Amino acid sequence: MELMGKMADIRKLFGTDGVRGVANVHPMTAEVAMQLGRALAYVIKYGPGRHRIVVGKDTRISGYLLEYATVAGICSMGVDVLLTGPLPTPGIAFITSSMRADAGVVISASHNPYQDNGIKFFSGEGFKLPDELEARIEVLMTQAEVEECRPTATEVGQAFRIDDAKGRYISFLKSTFPKEMELDGLKIVVDCAHGATYKVAPEVLGELGAELVCLGVRPNGKNINHKCGATHPETMATLVKRHKADLGVAFDGDGDRAIMVDHQGKIVDGDHVLAICARDMHRRERLPHQTVVGTVMSNLGLEVALKEMGLRLLRTSVGDRYVVEAMLKGGYSLGGEQSGHVVFLNHATTGDGILTALRLLAVMLREGKPLAELARVMETYPQVLINCRVKDRKDLKSLPKARQAIQEAEKRLGPRGRLLVRYSGTEPVLRVMAEGDDLQKIEQVAQELAQTLGNLLN
Repeated sequence: MELMGKMADIRKLFGTDGVRGVANVHPMTAEVAMQLGRALAYVIKYGPGRHRIVVGKDTRISGYLLEYATVAGICSMGVDVLLTGPLPTPGIAFITSSMRADAGVVISASHNPYQDNGIKFFSGEGFKLPDELEARIEVLMTQAEVEECRPTATEVGQAFRIDDAKGRYISFLKSTFPKEMELDGLKIVVDCAHGATYKVAPEVLGELGAELVCLGVRPNGKNINHKCGATHPETMATLVKRHKADLGVAFDGDGDRAIMVDHQGKIVDGDHVLAICARDMHRRERLPHQTVVGTVMSNLGLEVALKEMGLRLLRTSVGDRYVVEAMLKGGYSLGGEQSGHVVFLNHATTGDGILTALRLLAVMLREGKPLAELARVMETYPQVLINCRVKDRKDLKSLPKARQAIQEAEKRLGPRGRLLVRYSGTEPVLRVMAEGDDLQKIEQVAQELAQTLGNLLN
């Protein structure tokens, strides 16, 4: 375990959600994509018979560039490729698992603008790879042992297209919705961000009977996430009020998360979805260990709401992969992030925006209440986040003055407040986040603490 931990620490390419950057600029180049494909194929190629890796993408113009390079790397190791074309990230995870492939590859930069792209991997069971395995893949990208394993003749890998991948995923999603329910009579505004959900989401919701107002369903390779989708729900909210819809749902570019709005156009984020679904599952005795898994960034209001229900919030590091790891370890079935990544582990192995919308719609129908009323289950506490650029990412625990300043700030916030101080994982920035029921107090505490820590680190 000590060795594995060290390997995880040496990752340079992989972040919390795969490798990401500007397309055709290191590390998001065809050369790196090919090396990643080869290293992944090398890692999963054990045991007899042919091995297969599923490869899918979102709608970015650079998807072709990275897709073909990744496929070339995989095939060069004698592993076959199953191509899904544009499909949501959770759809690729589902196809990987259901077709019993050895691994899955998603080419997407999620909510980032179109000029960015990324590559992330799934195991054969549909889960994101652990840090340690990503670190091993990163090391193997330039190792001679991989170079020396090039097959020839009939042992070279082949690529096949899965023509019914979209249909398989749609059938799966519909199967998660209660059979005794239908969406007839509900009007829903759906924003697909010109991304990977642009075909699947309207078909799923439409086939279940909903009346739809769709936007973000005409991708051209360059408009993904542009003033639309989960990061820009204001357009969707406006259309909900204009069309007098019952609710709206906006997905991000790769479809693994969703942000909702109620009939008044008010945002219902991932924390509210967790609270609503936790209460429903608890009432039906389907919430194992009376626990919901969130992250250190989950709003304090969620923790308070769950406590009032007799439930517990278990916090992890930021990133849905860490949420899932904690869920698997503890035997929990519901977890997620404020950003709209919600994981229903009884149905899926990763965050799924469409599935999240379906689970929420089922609660609305089961209780006969509009989303606005259900969302009152929790009150969002004011939250202040200050980013402080630093010259040196020193361990704050080793600085007595820093420890003292943090302890004093926590005392000032009191029992109805929360403080989080952490470094960014991608840039020289210290993040100071304060929450509480008194906005003026938390703003003052956060600003003064950020200034103190900034002086100590610069």
